[in-house]
Amino acid sequence: MENSNEKHNLETGRLGEEMAAEYLVKNGYQILEKNYRFGRVEIDLICCKNKLYVFVEVKCRHTALVHPELAVDFSKQRNIARAASTYLHKYNIVDPIRFDIIAINIFQGKADIAHFEDAFYPVFYK
Repeated sequence: MENSNEKHNLETGRLGEEMAAEYLVKNGYQILEKNYRFGRVEIDLICCKNKLYVFVEVKCRHTALVHPELAVDFSKQRNIARAASTYLHKYNIVDPIRFDIIAINIFQGKADIAHFEDAFYPVFYK
């Protein structure tokens, strides 16, 4: 059973993903997948713009004290890269790719969206 904090975090995450998707569409991206899963790993958004496939991790917070993008650590990056690799293989995609982070701070009812393009580069280690 979820406690109220877990439920709040889940709701914040989903809200952030919807805001990020809207932001990307307004900026010319086509959303291909939302919450793409490979095993236990989830890629929040997969989109495409001008034949560039972009794998997006969304981080959303309700406080200005923490930079959401800092929550995407090396382990998370590696897992996203592995899931992206399976997605590319599954759909025979050979076009260029990029890994982005969209960080959203919601503070006093106002959302501040920061889009970090090329936020990290895939590293595949065992």
